[in-house]
Amino acid sequence: MLDLELIREKTDEVRNALLKKIDNVDFTKLIEFDDERRKLIREIEVLKNKKNKVSKEISQIKSQGGNVDEACFKQMKEVSNQIAELEEKLLPIKEKIETFLEALPNMPDPDVLPGGKENNKVVRVHGEKPQFDFTPKDHVELAKKLNLIDYERGTRLSGNGFWIYKGNGAMLEWALLNYFIEQHTKDGYEFILPPHILNYECGRTAGQFPKFKDEVFKVGEGKDNDNMQFILPTAETALVNLHRGEILKENELPKKYFAYTPCYRVEAGSYRASERGMIRGHQFNKVEMFQYTKPEDSDAALEELINKAEKLMQGLGLHYRLSKLAAKDCSASMAKTYDIEVWIPSMNEYKEVSSVSNARDYQARRGMIRFRREETKKIEYVNTLNGSGLATSRLMPAILEQMQDKDGHIVVPEVLRKWIGKDRI
Repeated sequence: MLDLELIREKTDEVRNALLKKIDNVDFTKLIEFDDERRKLIREIEVLKNKKNKVSKEISQIKSQGGNVDEACFKQMKEVSNQIAELEEKLLPIKEKIETFLEALPNMPDPDVLPGGKENNKVVRVHGEKPQFDFTPKDHVELAKKLNLIDYERGTRLSGNGFWIYKGNGAMLEWALLNYFIEQHTKDGYEFILPPHILNYECGRTAGQFPKFKDEVFKVGEGKDNDNMQFILPTAETALVNLHRGEILKENELPKKYFAYTPCYRVEAGSYRASERGMIRGHQFNKVEMFQYTKPEDSDAALEELINKAEKLMQGLGLHYRLSKLAAKDCSASMAKTYDIEVWIPSMNEYKEVSSVSNARDYQARRGMIRFRREETKKIEYVNTLNGSGLATSRLMPAILEQMQDKDGHIVVPEVLRKWIGKDRI
């Protein structure tokens, strides 16, 4: 959520920043609502001061043994009624302001380019595209031939966009997760296994609700926001809520977490013909990194998360690139995002396997996540950052295709061999 005071003080600056991300920005109504809010608050404060003054006068009269006339009590009652009426008028104004602010995306950082995917910039490329002296197979053919994935039975059990890991396929998937967990634990991140079913406020704090409320799998009968529950689309939605409503100590920051969960995505819209197999699905596994930091430390934290995700990719020996996203390709909650994209030979394109982002204080404002400065005792909002470390559903196709040999076997990345127990599948 954006800072209302910032919008009032630097209206044009905020508008121009948001126009990099969305097509239309008009703060007229918001300013009108806030002017009305301020007017009502001033009137309430005047009446409260008047009430306090009369209350003190009554106390003084009583303490001196005097009698308080009926007019004083009548005046007190009238003032109290006026305060109650104004506070009743104030509530819907506050709700209108909240609704307006909730709908606004985060401001992109100044160095983020405007526009969509066409303005994404490749920052660096790791390794070379694999070259084959034979006709390579695609990941679907390899997975079926080696009995790693059962697509047909996955569809039979759950519908399109689902699959079943089998035998060495399941071992390879679990080895990837073990590899990620081992590396993050070594780096001092705390391992979290959160609930998969979350409440509405979790989605709101993450910045996914209310706009994307209908793009998650809902659970149970709750139709209103207070009772709604949904299956998490990413562990970020849980991790960003760990300290919701809390005031942390400055010496507690940064807080560094990682979590393993399946991710459940509605993925509305039709699938491209090339997005076969595991490239796009309704359920996939992911290890998510997350940090809570002081504002001045979040840029360094973003670099740390990027480097960690890249280190995992390099350990697997995969060819990939790092791209900095343009404003419209960043999610609504994020000020800056970098994607790690792995090369899928059969598709002749790169596909995202990690998205690393800085939300600045946008999510913290929505979830009232703050910290107290030790020296000044001032309370400020934390910054929140997240990064996939990593998602597996596109890593598996990349490993199968990039690591295949002429016999149709798969060379197991060295870092995974201790969990699979073999160097070739």
